[in-house]
Amino acid sequence: MSGAYEELLDATIQHLEGLKSRGVRHVAVSPETLRALAQPVKFPISALKLQTQPLAPAGTPRFVSISQINSSAPAAAVLPGIPSPEPAPQKPAEIPLALPGNTPEKPLLDPPAKAAAFAALRERALVCMKCAHLASSRKTVVFGVGNPDAQLMFVGEAPGADEDEQGEPFVGRAGELLTKIIQATGLQRGEVYIANILKCRPDTPGQSSGNRKPTTDEMATCIPFLHEQIDLIRPKVLVALGATAVEGLLGKTTGITKLRGTWKTYRGIPLMPTYHPAYLLRNQAMTEKRKVWEDMLAVMEKLEMPISAKQRNFFLKPG
Repeated sequence: MSGAYEELLDATIQHLEGLKSRGVRHVAVSPETLRALAQPVKFPISALKLQTQPLAPAGTPRFVSISQINSSAPAAAVLPGIPSPEPAPQKPAEIPLALPGNTPEKPLLDPPAKAAAFAALRERALVCMKCAHLASSRKTVVFGVGNPDAQLMFVGEAPGADEDEQGEPFVGRAGELLTKIIQATGLQRGEVYIANILKCRPDTPGQSSGNRKPTTDEMATCIPFLHEQIDLIRPKVLVALGATAVEGLLGKTTGITKLRGTWKTYRGIPLMPTYHPAYLLRNQAMTEKRKVWEDMLAVMEKLEMPISAKQRNFFLKPG
């Protein structure tokens, strides 16, 4: 099975599982897409877009039950063979299947246009009021920080108290550790880009301190800002920091222990899930530090960065 086919299959299944976790039971798929899926993949995965079509007598989409999706089956076997169910009293929701690992290519912007687009995006994020409860409790919007031309982009879950105070992601103890990890690769913090799925700190009513996990609805509302950041930056590699970030990006609730160290694809970009730096602050075991470093070594290899013998042997016992 080709690498492109595997990436498309993985992205398709990830997206459908994400829809299923949000309560969606059927998706509309056009006959053209079904025919395309039944053919051998001989083109870049970016050329295939799954989109819903309006219901019409000619070329009516088939409705595929998400509960029948089998992650071990090829994509062509998953969709075409499933018969159309009896007409339902209500028209199923039409959901655009814009796969995380398969988004349309957008034209490259020249530096002035890119800077202007980034500035406009930032201004929109800073005045966002879509989550009224978060907007009323936040001190600032934490947009993101780093090089807009970065090859490497880190994605966390949401700002904490320190980030909310300073308006920059990963500035607390976990941020200091992330900076050290970045520097250990030979890069500087300013050479990468760091952002979160949520731009506002999750509110904690009745609590004077502490943090909470963002809700699914909060992440779904805010993530379009991150999508625009990714599309403008166009990093070569994404790193998802922690289980919540992976859930927000891929819709997967599988434990980060099982997912870390395994390449995924998001918006056409290789994605490496790894532990959140806060986890390493709680668990100081050398074995856990080594796991994160192994993930970073894989990232460095993907970026074709030089790796020294010292770097390869970080956190390994002598002999």
